[in-house]
Amino acid sequence: MTDTASPRRKRTARFVEIAEAAGVSPATVDRVLNERGSVSAAMRARVVTAARQLGVPRVLPETHHGLVHIDVLLPQNSTPFFQRLTLGLERSMQMLDRRIVLHRQFLPEADDAVITRAILKPNYKRAGLIVTTHDTAAVRDALRSVIAQGEAVVTMVTDIDAVERVHYAGIDNRLAGRTAGYFVGRLAKEPGRVLLICSRKDYHAHIERISGCREQLAESFPHLVCDEEAVETLDDVDQCHRAVLKSLKRGDVVGIYNSGYASAGIEAALRKVGATGKIVWAGHEMLDLHRQYIEEGTMDIAIDQDPDGQVISALQHALNACGVLETPAPPGPVEFRIFCSANVRRNPYLGVGN
Repeated sequence: MTDTASPRRKRTARFVEIAEAAGVSPATVDRVLNERGSVSAAMRARVVTAARQLGVPRVLPETHHGLVHIDVLLPQNSTPFFQRLTLGLERSMQMLDRRIVLHRQFLPEADDAVITRAILKPNYKRAGLIVTTHDTAAVRDALRSVIAQGEAVVTMVTDIDAVERVHYAGIDNRLAGRTAGYFVGRLAKEPGRVLLICSRKDYHAHIERISGCREQLAESFPHLVCDEEAVETLDDVDQCHRAVLKSLKRGDVVGIYNSGYASAGIEAALRKVGATGKIVWAGHEMLDLHRQYIEEGTMDIAIDQDPDGQVISALQHALNACGVLETPAPPGPVEFRIFCSANVRRNPYLGVGN
């Protein structure tokens, strides 16, 4: 006797296959494909994507209905890098479909109560979240909570440890630090000490940069040493100036690596002790002020993390996870760029004085 399954039996089996591929229940598959009830945008996208990959012979529903709300949480930080990042976000927003609504919020850098409230309590049904913030237990717990609810979370600029986010849209900061260590080691003419300046020790990106620089120096340039603790400056020019001046007065400094900003403090300290152009200096971001320092021979290289590229990467991954974009976004980190006196451009990077 031939075993022929009924149409309902075939449909149920297909729903089970889709459920397994999407990591949801068959009941959720039924609600999505037959549009019966409320399902989060991220969950709907997973089911429709799985059904499409399995070649389900039916017209599939839209992966989203109405407006798609995505929060972009950024720190209240006035450094030129974040100015460039904000401008890049504004340019990208103008190219988006009208149904994609990005809500920008600028939050205090170290206020976990404000940051976690913005993560946990949006004023609208949110499909995704792009976040740049420091890495603390409270922030991690808040992100895990919204991820568990089906929201697509993308970290940008700096990653967050042990969180199952969709993607990290940023450069490989450890490799950036290793690159700085390589150039400092190659350019330093004498044995001595390399001063490590860390912008913020509560940001994963800066910790990785400093660690990477230490690793490269220890592996390839044993004649160069670093202090046990990097100096934290919080991107404050005066703090940076005092720290660098104090270190320079101790003597034997042959190189400086600054993982963040406050470059004017470094330049002023070098000038005050007559060390301009005599100490190798590797910094971050290609800015108009850094171009001036590079052209003057004060700074040797600037490692630029391409803020426009980070914004595009974050949006591509968030929109793909929300089901708006069908084509998968490119994997891997955003590539950073290295600038020196041979390849800086003459037109402004941001504005006069930055």
